[in-house]
Amino acid sequence: MEPIDLELDETELELPSDPMHLNMGPSHPAMHGTVRIVLELSGETILKADVQIGYLHRGFEKMCERGTWAQVFPYADRLNYVSPMLNNVGYALAVEKLCDIQVPDRCQWYRMALGELARISDHLTCDGAMAMELGAITPFLWFVKGREMIWDVLEEETGARLTHSFGRIGGMAKPPSPAFKELTLATVKEVLRLVEEGESLLLKNRIFIDRLENVGPISAADALSLSWTGPCLRACGVPYDVRKAHPYLKYDEVDFDVPVGTKGDTLDRYLVRLGEIRQSIRIIEQVCERMPDDGPVNCDDPRVVLPEKSAVYNTIEATIQHFKLIMEGAKVPAGEVYSYTEGGNGELGFYLVSDGSGTPHRVRIRPPCYPITGGLEKLLVGSMLSDIVPTFGSLNMIGGECDH
Repeated sequence: MEPIDLELDETELELPSDPMHLNMGPSHPAMHGTVRIVLELSGETILKADVQIGYLHRGFEKMCERGTWAQVFPYADRLNYVSPMLNNVGYALAVEKLCDIQVPDRCQWYRMALGELARISDHLTCDGAMAMELGAITPFLWFVKGREMIWDVLEEETGARLTHSFGRIGGMAKPPSPAFKELTLATVKEVLRLVEEGESLLLKNRIFIDRLENVGPISAADALSLSWTGPCLRACGVPYDVRKAHPYLKYDEVDFDVPVGTKGDTLDRYLVRLGEIRQSIRIIEQVCERMPDDGPVNCDDPRVVLPEKSAVYNTIEATIQHFKLIMEGAKVPAGEVYSYTEGGNGELGFYLVSDGSGTPHRVRIRPPCYPITGGLEKLLVGSMLSDIVPTFGSLNMIGGECDH
């Protein structure tokens, strides 16, 4: 007896169905914050993905316009809360550009070292969390162990593990600690060992590679049209890095490479961050070799720099200067400026407008996560539902700066 399905047309075997709509987020562990994706699915294939941000209600820009210029630093910390030191330095450089201030050499080297430590922390968190979301718990613990060691150094320098508020207009809050170089060099050596162990667990794992390779690809032309920067753009083969293209601090005096990918897929984004960890360690080693052991870390401009506490307690001039800077804020010259640095996720820009008072007239941020998240739908359409987790994780969307 012949099977019954041979008597039927191919069309008769298929039941009619409509696309299924699915809400993913905003309260979902894979959403990295409070992001909502309204999915239209055919089976498990993504037909449409409406990415909706804004649930965090961050309000960074308006908060900055109610205090003094110096009071912005704690807010900047909370933009990218995984690498807050890069935000501190980026904002400080923007105000210094508006004031036409040059900080001492020792401060520039110090900012570079702290910033690169923060960049390593950022990449360890992103790659470790991506691995964990795909079921690889052990590499996540290895990478987080390295991140904790980085935070130990930052805590030793700033007094806080995460939100440091350590930057200052015209310098830094404190000079490097006596053991800074020795502690930093020992730490990055151990972090590199942990990264290599984590790689050995992941990059020879067939399941892990299959979940990332050729998943969420994007061309260089499309990435540029979306205004992508940072590791996500470099994964497409575009070697744009603000530290190389428009050097600031002392980046033009150190030797480092810009890791790039070829396909622009999730695996390339993963590998580029691992490569950048190694380059940051190279930079840190050169900084520790060249940073002076003594000298000021703040400029001597009384318009923006607080006097020493001993002088505040003992001289009327320093007392008045301290009072004016705290109560009224530094009088930043009227004008506007755009300053940009290489943040953990790409070009971090600050557009500042001053009316000559001690309070910012306008503070606007160009967060690298914002345009990158805007391209998420392009990466997801045509992929499977399970591909959302590694693809979105590889973009490293940080809610604090995306919902600015």
